[in-house]
Amino acid sequence: MKPFIIVLLALTTLNTCFAQNFTRRDSLQGGLRFERTSYDVLRYDLNITVNPKEKNIVGYNAITFKVVEPTQKIQVDLFENMTIDSIIYHNQDLNYTRDFDAVFINFPSFLTKNTTENIVFYYSGKPKEAKNAPWDGGFVFKKDSNNNDFIGVAVQGTGASLWYPCKDSQTDEPNNGASIKVAVPNGLQNVSNGRFKGSEDLKNGYTRWDWEVQNPINNYDITVNIANYTHFHDNYNGLDLDFYVLKENEEKAKKHFEDDVKPMLDCFQEKFGKYPFWEDGYKLVETSYLGMEHQSAIAYGNKYRKGYLGFDNSRTGIGMFFDYIIIHETGHEWFGNSITSKDIADMWIHEGFTTYTESVFVECQKGYEKALQYINGQAKNVSNNKPIIGKYGVNNEGSGDMYYKGALLLNTLRHVINNDELWWNLLYKFAETYKKQIIDTETVIAFFNQQSGKNLTPIFNQYLRYTNLPKLEIKGYKNRFQYRWVTDVENFEMPVEVIIEGKTRRLNATNEWQIAPIAINGFKNFNVATDKFFIKQ
Repeated sequence: MKPFIIVLLALTTLNTCFAQNFTRRDSLQGGLRFERTSYDVLRYDLNITVNPKEKNIVGYNAITFKVVEPTQKIQVDLFENMTIDSIIYHNQDLNYTRDFDAVFINFPSFLTKNTTENIVFYYSGKPKEAKNAPWDGGFVFKKDSNNNDFIGVAVQGTGASLWYPCKDSQTDEPNNGASIKVAVPNGLQNVSNGRFKGSEDLKNGYTRWDWEVQNPINNYDITVNIANYTHFHDNYNGLDLDFYVLKENEEKAKKHFEDDVKPMLDCFQEKFGKYPFWEDGYKLVETSYLGMEHQSAIAYGNKYRKGYLGFDNSRTGIGMFFDYIIIHETGHEWFGNSITSKDIADMWIHEGFTTYTESVFVECQKGYEKALQYINGQAKNVSNNKPIIGKYGVNNEGSGDMYYKGALLLNTLRHVINNDELWWNLLYKFAETYKKQIIDTETVIAFFNQQSGKNLTPIFNQYLRYTNLPKLEIKGYKNRFQYRWVTDVENFEMPVEVIIEGKTRRLNATNEWQIAPIAINGFKNFNVATDKFFIKQ
């Protein structure tokens, strides 16, 4: 997802019912009406012209789909400010109605189950512009230092139907990939996802740049990057690495990308399996905005600095040895692009796991202790202001804590399991088992339970569905001590480690008071391993 802006808030233990009013627009965008579930997208073939001067798009998306249930009406999405020119089916104009950003398309007769159909959706208009991409979503029309057009788009959360017609739901991806053909003024290039298939001078002042994606792809990952780019190529064990940067940054980019890209791929493939989109290659594409995990064409705008625009999110100094955007956005290729959540309410599956990949990279490069230091430095960015999981069916993402609290949950689970061989095997198998699949939180929990042999459900629920961290209460009892968890979840059980006189002891704490079988001489030399367990004392 879009890189997360750090908000410096004190940790809080609010336990509030977060009331929020949702609208019909929200339900149409986030919900699963029969008009959506009755068909399965197989392929998108997008062919558009972008006019930078007018900030205008004109073209079409040919949508190939399989009929899942007999239907005479389907929902396709396109923002209501965009114009529908026509929708063609078997050389016939189709009737349609618009309801906010939803387009309900009527066919002349019922479509037969299991048949493959195709519509061509012609459209035009000025897409919404982002004021602060990638956080607010939209097109970005800017100029480079030589006054050339420098254009991009980032729409996660806002919706891909902001700029092209599609089934704008994370529940469905084009199984057979997509083609993306974008005509831009001569002298500019367009870089999109997948493989470059060639360009054609259209003899009208525009050149069309053609790209082909072989893998399933999220709607919000489909992208355009328009600029006066230079291109250089590399290879990683047979994987094509392609880099598109502004010409003035070529030498800087070559050195900067060399530092992180191959060591990162070494690490991530060891821990999470083979790069998921090998057929489409790996690209970094310079953008005017900070970054985005556009599949096989990662948007890069970190200005060739280490850290997050030269700042360390962990405030430990460790985050300054790598480029945050390269590591974080590439981590999304495994978590977010390959493994995708069905509903954006479960976006923690994207962001929590991907934020955790940062500390995994640190561990690959610097070792366990540095990784532990880095991930705990990120705890300062957790606000605990609302639950991580949002509301389902209404296009609601939930709390920004999905990033750092999500990662710290995974760090906690690692130490609950307390077996690193099992932990790394679990993560590797998770990434491989659900490769190029669309899942939900319950699937994650069931997998972790099964693979670990433990009931981790209460732990997941406490961290994901409540704002309070598990609170460890400890009090003296004669020459020993008592301990328990205070949680929102009932029957909560989670081990924790304490250090007494320099010696680590593991306690299996529950919601009930227990007496530790350990003699202590007060609490002066008594500590809890809060670097391994993200809790409150």
